[in-house]
Amino acid sequence: MSHPYHQLVRDFFTQLATGTISDELLCDDITFWSVNSGLSDTARFKAGIRALNAIVDGQISYEIESITAEEDRAVAVINSHGTLINGDKTANNHVFVMTIRDGRVAHVKEFMNVDVVREKIAPLLQQVMAAAQQ
Repeated sequence: MSHPYHQLVRDFFTQLATGTISDELLCDDITFWSVNSGLSDTARFKAGIRALNAIVDGQISYEIESITAEEDRAVAVINSHGTLINGDKTANNHVFVMTIRDGRVAHVKEFMNVDVVREKIAPLLQQVMAAAQQ
């Protein structure tokens, strides 16, 4: 039996791959926490999605390994992979814990292999951000 939040989680990752998530899926006051960046408010969360999309050649693919949902939570085990703008391949394993409110995502916690982010993602993000400030 599939929980109604399963589709919400699928839609979240389908849209995340495009570099934007529609406001219909997100609470106005969504917050995001990751082991890399700590707690982010709505603006920082959306800016992070755009920044990640800017360093990817094409899209990052998010493959859902499993979703578990009950009460006001959904947990998704995700495998991601893609090609960065410098030609490097990237892949990571993630666990996303989502709090759902009124059928929309209110809070996300992301756990992943931080070494992948530190070695591949962060340097490109810094380059893109530095170029944008010039």
